[in-house]
Amino acid sequence: MDATQVLIRPIISEKSYVLAVAGNKYTFRIHPDAHKIQVRQAVEELFDVAVLEVRTVTVKGKPKRRGLNQGRTRNWKKAIVTVAPGQTIPVFEGLQGLED
Repeated sequence: MDATQVLIRPIISEKSYVLAVAGNKYTFRIHPDAHKIQVRQAVEELFDVAVLEVRTVTVKGKPKRRGLNQGRTRNWKKAIVTVAPGQTIPVFEGLQGLED
């Protein structure tokens, strides 16, 4: 798998923003078949940072209902990547002004 196929998109939420500011941890939605080594290599290749740790989570789909029709949203996978102190990922840099 190519590095651009492993990382689908960054996850921008309040929780991921706090992790990025406080702990140098960045959250990405990743390909369901990707594993930690592929995620580490993809982040290091695309963003030119040193990755210290990768944690992956499979997020279970939520039950949804509209009238009598019911189903579930699809399962998806995310990775929380810790980078070396002093290094940042530029995708999250635009969020620094949202602290107010």
